[in-house]
Amino acid sequence: MSVSGDSAAVPIPNSRPRDRPFDPPDVFRHLRAADPVTKVPLPDGSSLWLITRDEDARQVLVDRRFTTASTPDLLRPRDADLEARRVGNLLRLDPPEHTRVRRLLVGAFTPSRLRQMRTDIRLLVSDVLETMARLTPPVDLIAHFALPIPSLVICELLGVPYADREGFQRRTGTLLDFAQPTEKVTATAAEAREYMAGLVARERDKPGDGIIGTLVRDHADALTDAELIGLANHLLEAGHETVAAMLGLGTLVLLGDPSAAARLRDDETAVPNAVEELLRYLTIIPYALPRTALADVPIADTTIAAGDHVVISLASANRDETTHDHPDRFDLDRPSTPHLAFGHGIHHCLGAQLARTQLTIAIPALLRKFPTLHPASSRTDLRFRTSSAVYGVRELPVAW
Repeated sequence: MSVSGDSAAVPIPNSRPRDRPFDPPDVFRHLRAADPVTKVPLPDGSSLWLITRDEDARQVLVDRRFTTASTPDLLRPRDADLEARRVGNLLRLDPPEHTRVRRLLVGAFTPSRLRQMRTDIRLLVSDVLETMARLTPPVDLIAHFALPIPSLVICELLGVPYADREGFQRRTGTLLDFAQPTEKVTATAAEAREYMAGLVARERDKPGDGIIGTLVRDHADALTDAELIGLANHLLEAGHETVAAMLGLGTLVLLGDPSAAARLRDDETAVPNAVEELLRYLTIIPYALPRTALADVPIADTTIAAGDHVVISLASANRDETTHDHPDRFDLDRPSTPHLAFGHGIHHCLGAQLARTQLTIAIPALLRKFPTLHPASSRTDLRFRTSSAVYGVRELPVAW
């Protein structure tokens, strides 16, 4: 798709320069400076407004005059089953429905609950690394480190059997892939709901200790089965795919910067800030969910008309020169500045602190366990997920 009035192509969902796979394409730098709210045509003849600056992105993300509810997935082929996939999905709900559902989940993500989980996550990470150490290099870091850790965590949190991971990982990969045909996406979404419906039915009969069982036990009449199914699928998909992508891509960044890797291995105090910098620098979810204007809304020097669609480039906003000094530099000593990797406003990621907890534990543990860890293939040979809503590296062969 092309920028209106410009020959440069705006890559959607998330193409990145082959020689700079961690960076958004250069066109976004041009747009931030010259055309920060730009009309972009879509393949079907419709169009949307693309927001590229941090300040404008934050304005849209908190403005209740923009709705995600019933807004089509404009970045993929039309999904005939959108309404069914909207039910229970927090990202696709507006207040007051969003407020009602999110309030029921807050207890699962309290600071005290996360503190209790830290010990379990440390033990889990240690077990995963011990298993990996028994393998003969080269080893795919994605399959043996990045995916198992968040999958185990989210399964334990929700009450989903870990033995079912291959199925939900396959379905999530399809649902997030913009290159998949509409028919396959629709069929996969129906399969995901069918799987979760069986799990919800079992939890209704005998509630467990996970989030699904807790919601059934404590709020049996507050959520319909359809809402429980949608909510659980949303948490399952988002809860493992995003952290897995960050563990894989974040490790790749550090393996290319040995001094940074050594610092995170040896200095625990550097880890939290480094994780925030990795989140900003990589922005593995390059675009926020599209929104529709409910009224005329001025953004920068442009008026978004009622009924117009808007999409925010989070990757561009996190490289905004007016917010971040030298934004294209990965800098462990960068002063803490707010980023949009977890979104902003009412749709700010509910599991952000859980994701941070996993990253701050797993990354330094990996570097300490394998102090000589290095890529086992050239970066030019790696395959990146350029057609997925969550950017990452498909496989990452490593040795030690």
